[in-house]
Amino acid sequence: MKIKESVTYKCFNYFNLLLMFVLMLITVYPLLYVLFASLSDATSLMMQDGLILYPLGFTGKAYGRVFENPMVLKGYLNTIKIVFLGTALNIALTILGAYILSRKTFAARNALMFFAVFTMFFSGGMIPTYLTVRGYSIDNTIWSLILPTLISTYNMIIMRTSFSAIPDSLEESAKLDGAGHLTILSRIVVPLSMPVIAVMVLYYSVAHWNSWFSAMLYIRDRDKFPLQLVLREILIQNDTSSMTQNVGNVEHGMVSETVKYATIMVSTLPILFVYPFLQKYFLKGMMIGAVKG
Repeated sequence: MKIKESVTYKCFNYFNLLLMFVLMLITVYPLLYVLFASLSDATSLMMQDGLILYPLGFTGKAYGRVFENPMVLKGYLNTIKIVFLGTALNIALTILGAYILSRKTFAARNALMFFAVFTMFFSGGMIPTYLTVRGYSIDNTIWSLILPTLISTYNMIIMRTSFSAIPDSLEESAKLDGAGHLTILSRIVVPLSMPVIAVMVLYYSVAHWNSWFSAMLYIRDRDKFPLQLVLREILIQNDTSSMTQNVGNVEHGMVSETVKYATIMVSTLPILFVYPFLQKYFLKGMMIGAVKG
């Protein structure tokens, strides 16, 4: 039987829909603005005052100039290496750490958990970390961007909580069949925890993709710059000379603006395309990791 909705209830629903639509526009429009600006003619863009609702004089010249810059392509390759290698090591070590700390029979798990949580509140700071990286002679290499952040304590706690929620009877049955810890981890724990692992993959990969501060500290050779450091050089230091070499002095400033917007889109779109593939795991993984069953 269909329940008749009151006028007040309908008004409340319509108001919620309108509010969510407005919030969605506020969230999405900055990205659309950058997209429209990057596809606009430089002269028309500079003459426009206010919102942009469509590309002004549609053109893709700005993207052509971006990919003519060899530093953008090198930055892409360097970032892809860092993201894949770093995320793989992050996930492997986080799984191992979370598994050990989730074992109720492990006597030292509370002590190890205390030291792990301690690092969330207290750290040596930037200078001791820099000196440590220099001391191990991994500065000016991609390892300086991966090894110091191999495990996130916050992510490990979420994964530990997820592992703890797996029924003990599954592990006991596996042990009766002669399974060791490696078999239990690979055949039982990991398959049952794929949603939370997918969330951790997203967290770690986005962190590596967006990281620029560590690269600014440790990387000196421009050929080893990740994409975000190249983007910072273009946007903050206003260095678009390599992409506007064939432009006159009068048009340089106008073309430079469209190139900046195109650079932002080029560096943002890849990570946006990854999210839809992990979206179905995202909410489920967060709930599993946040609430202990």
